[in-house]
Amino acid sequence: MEIHEHPLTYFLKQRKWSATQYLAHLSPIHERLGYGAIPSDRKRVTRWTREGVTPEPKAQRAMAILHNISEAEIADRPWPSWLALACMSSRDLLHARWTPQTAVDLLDHATAVGGLMDRQGMDRRGFIVVAGMAPVLAQAAVAPLAPARAAGSRIGADVPTQFETSLSILRRQDDQFGSGQVHASARATLGMITTRLKTAAYTEANGRRLFAAAAEAARICAWTAYDSGQHALAEEHYLVALRAAASSGDPVVTANTLAFWAIMRYSTSDPNGAVDLVNSALGYTKQIGSARMEAMLLARLARAHAHAGDSRSAARAQNAAMAAYDRARDQDPAADPDCVYWVNLGEIRMLQGSCSLNLGRPKEALAHFEDASAGLRAADTYREDDFPRGAAIYLAREAEARIALDDLDGAIDTAHRAVEHMGGVTSARSSTTLADLRSKFQAHRDVPVVHEFLESTVYAGAA
Repeated sequence: MEIHEHPLTYFLKQRKWSATQYLAHLSPIHERLGYGAIPSDRKRVTRWTREGVTPEPKAQRAMAILHNISEAEIADRPWPSWLALACMSSRDLLHARWTPQTAVDLLDHATAVGGLMDRQGMDRRGFIVVAGMAPVLAQAAVAPLAPARAAGSRIGADVPTQFETSLSILRRQDDQFGSGQVHASARATLGMITTRLKTAAYTEANGRRLFAAAAEAARICAWTAYDSGQHALAEEHYLVALRAAASSGDPVVTANTLAFWAIMRYSTSDPNGAVDLVNSALGYTKQIGSARMEAMLLARLARAHAHAGDSRSAARAQNAAMAAYDRARDQDPAADPDCVYWVNLGEIRMLQGSCSLNLGRPKEALAHFEDASAGLRAADTYREDDFPRGAAIYLAREAEARIALDDLDGAIDTAHRAVEHMGGVTSARSSTTLADLRSKFQAHRDVPVVHEFLESTVYAGAA
């Protein structure tokens, strides 16, 4: 998004505020900081916007608080460039032109402010930015790729390589520690990459690698925000990630962003939107050339169809996922991108079990959950210790299937294993999963073993 007028003028037009109204909002903050009231003189704003007058540091500090921008940004950016961060709105995420410069602007805003909804006071849990996926996917498909950049200190291929290594570590840390501890690191990494995109000189190839790294960092921010229960913040970061991915021309990061976005969509009552996202991702599989990644995408497609109650489409996608995984076994592992390190047969089986549970088939679901870790070679077994958060969620689903089959003893044993895996992992999804499981046990609370479990997990369930 490009601003061709003074940022404060632009902001006032967006909010439909007069200069006097702006000062009326700013003055109480100025007073709370101990600086006294600001006179309600509209000429003061005119001097700031038209006459090149720089507001006093005290006034700028009050402005930063009003616009929800950190004081660090005032130090790092001269007036009025830091104020441009306040000029973006959620509308820009959808309607600003799909260009590399817009992607950088939105990445910059995401790292400096932490999300457009922060400033607008929206409820992150209930507000979803995108109403329909088709227009967004259509624009992403035709977005121009990033060119070389001549201005700034030149960087070589080692810089994007370093970022790619850092992102690989962040993905695995999220598996072990959960979103609560990883989101801040991902956002800091995104900030470093964005700074290079804005200030460094690079070749076309290295620039596109930087955009791909920025997309993956934003994707991790989105995933960890979703896993923390912040759905609107996650949606914003997915949109920003897709814009950066479109500028990179990297099919892997684009498909991976769409696949993770689909998880949030089918988990928050939009399975049809999730189907659109995964089908778009599947369009990149020939370019990617990884049967393992194709298997992952098809398994996600099955999950979306199952959430929609479409058992026939879910079965077709599941069968296709298994066929793709069979091809992956015969493929050189070097063909697989790093982002699918977690995909094996056990994971596919767990996703199949989850589909069956969504479709009201607990016996079938239980068979898949048990198959995920029984009778498989080591490389194919679901690795609970490597993915404690995922294991807790899958075990809770297995316990749910056992409850439906009246196997309360088995359900309690499985539920206790789920709780053990939650230790040390900060994840709102895990806590919500446990709370949901406890609610399913409520009908059997008179059974001693169930009563004991409910009593022992009351605080964990409320976390």
